[in-house]
Amino acid sequence: MNWFNNSKLFDLARRGERLTHIAAVIPLSFVFTVIAQFGVLPLVLILGLLYGFTDKGISLNGLSNTLTGFWAGLQLVTAFGLIYVILWAWLKKVEKRPFWTLGYETKNALSQYGRGFLFGSLMFAGAVGILALFGSVAFEQGEPAEQGIAAIGGVLLVLIGWIVQGGAEEVIMRGWVLPVIGARYKPWLGLLISSLVFATLHGLNPNLSVIALINLALFGVFAGLYAMREGSMWGISALHSVWNWVQGNFFGFEVSGNNAGGGTLINLMETGADWLTGGEFGPEGGLAVTTVLLVAIAITLFWKSSQNPETQPDGEQMSEI
Repeated sequence: MNWFNNSKLFDLARRGERLTHIAAVIPLSFVFTVIAQFGVLPLVLILGLLYGFTDKGISLNGLSNTLTGFWAGLQLVTAFGLIYVILWAWLKKVEKRPFWTLGYETKNALSQYGRGFLFGSLMFAGAVGILALFGSVAFEQGEPAEQGIAAIGGVLLVLIGWIVQGGAEEVIMRGWVLPVIGARYKPWLGLLISSLVFATLHGLNPNLSVIALINLALFGVFAGLYAMREGSMWGISALHSVWNWVQGNFFGFEVSGNNAGGGTLINLMETGADWLTGGEFGPEGGLAVTTVLLVAIAITLFWKSSQNPETQPDGEQMSEI
């Protein structure tokens, strides 16, 4: 497991003039994420002016599914897109290194992204397979225009939003928090802190349960190991994005307690016990997903590979903040 202690992500983090202190990394990860959420406010205002405000917010009822998918995707883009800008500014002004050192080198980017997209799809399909094995999933009859072939326009448009959202959560957690703490202190500490922060950031999601919180932390552990082993952020960014998309817009489940929007290709619903299916939080709140994540962690840790991790000598001595 040489890749664990010598991941290329740590070498890339050392390319700057300084590594941010852990006492700043943890609160800043929350601050950066919260500030980015304000990026959605102009869109909310536009939607309100276009469709009107109601007691429950803005209602998009009556719009075509394609248009609903467009707005749902744009909400994800505006709510998470600023994370990239904020991190770019922090790296440029404080750590003095380029954005690509977060793990976005161009070499093998396409193959890594495609592999992550495939793995994420298969992983969540595995969770659905477990639910089906226990008879805990069934087809749900929804609005004809919001499911199946009729919904494909909205489903594809909202995928763009998931690509931005999933990548944003990964770039701040596994691209910045994990490597900065891991490079300055210990790799296991970077993995632990990034996973706990990731789970905590979802603490206000609706219908959160204990199992859901554990699964969020487990996903953080898996995502961190995957990124560390690959030495890149392309794969895990794709995996996270497609995991959410497949969950919400392919199978029609809730995504971490939220409705995905934009329709679904296969409209399924949970029918078994909440401890297995996740209930109103969606499958991420149940033991079916726990099983998939534990298997994925084990495979990532112990899968034999003939390739050695790409590492580079440490750069110049850095100052600390």
